[in-house]
Amino acid sequence: MTAAVPPPRPLPPLRHELRFARLASGARIAWARSGRAHAPTLLRVAHWMTHVEMDLQSALWQPWLQRLGRDLDLVRYDERGCGLSGPDDTPLGLEAAVEEVALVAAACGSPRVALLGISGAAAPAIAYAARHPEQVSHLVLVGGYTHGLLHRGASADQLAFHETTTRLVELGWGRADPAVQQFFTTRFVPDASLAEAAALNEQQRLSCDGRRAAAILRARAALDVRALAPQVQVPTLVLHSAGDTVVPVELGRELAAAIPGARFETLPSRNHYPLAGEPAFERFCALVTGFVSAAPARPTLTPREQALAALVAEGLDNLQIAARLGLAEKTVRNTLSLLYAKLGVEGRPQAVARTRDLRY
Repeated sequence: MTAAVPPPRPLPPLRHELRFARLASGARIAWARSGRAHAPTLLRVAHWMTHVEMDLQSALWQPWLQRLGRDLDLVRYDERGCGLSGPDDTPLGLEAAVEEVALVAAACGSPRVALLGISGAAAPAIAYAARHPEQVSHLVLVGGYTHGLLHRGASADQLAFHETTTRLVELGWGRADPAVQQFFTTRFVPDASLAEAAALNEQQRLSCDGRRAAAILRARAALDVRALAPQVQVPTLVLHSAGDTVVPVELGRELAAAIPGARFETLPSRNHYPLAGEPAFERFCALVTGFVSAAPARPTLTPREQALAALVAEGLDNLQIAARLGLAEKTVRNTLSLLYAKLGVEGRPQAVARTRDLRY
């Protein structure tokens, strides 16, 4: 007699904390935390069409929160003027987006965060990682690009199509009739189930009004981080769906090639980002959690180098280290050069981040 197969255990209730922080303009930014407490923090940089509260019921995003939350502390937020975040008069673009990343990274209280940049959010993730390597442990980019349509030598027809679709958003985004939303849903997730498509349709409507959505589209087309990508020194994983029609996979390869040492992998999907139930989803989740959770290799240091590394981790400068160890500043400078070589870093910010990772 065949033994009965026990039913699958129900998933635990999703941990969820909703909070707010203020930009310099006074506009509020809504951010949320879920997943595993005291695990490595993965900060999802705000991409187009977000609503941190709706994520909890979304057939599209709730599986992401459950699966990635098994192993990671997930932080996400709505960009200004979207979801539960307030608007201001700051022009949309790279600097505004980086300001939001910095605000939420500080508000969440994690010493360092891994950044998840999806689609147009890849550019601000790259910029923040390049400028603040001491604050970023890992960089994960999905369906991203280094520069938007306006910097790709687009044809007149391509530019006209982009402007036409942008006007369609501007005039039809908030309508109760989902035809406009369905146009974008079909492009972004062509293999979505009916429930997933309905969730993305609704998220578009709730994320912001048509004018704001159009402004975001225009700002994304103007992004350009080609000068910053080669400056990224944190471990980077670039993932891209093979059949992505919103951002062709070649742009993902170009992005990975621009970042020193970046790892690239193609996902077997036609969707702009993986959906629960397709093989690409579990592959994506396993890659991200394994990459972000991986402990850095620990180099062998002499007792003096260990003492020096501990003071570097405290953020002390050369004069302070020299005073603490009773050494000449020149000796400290020379020893630091050897230490940096062993740690595989260039410069003090990377050294501080690396020694903190290694807990010296």
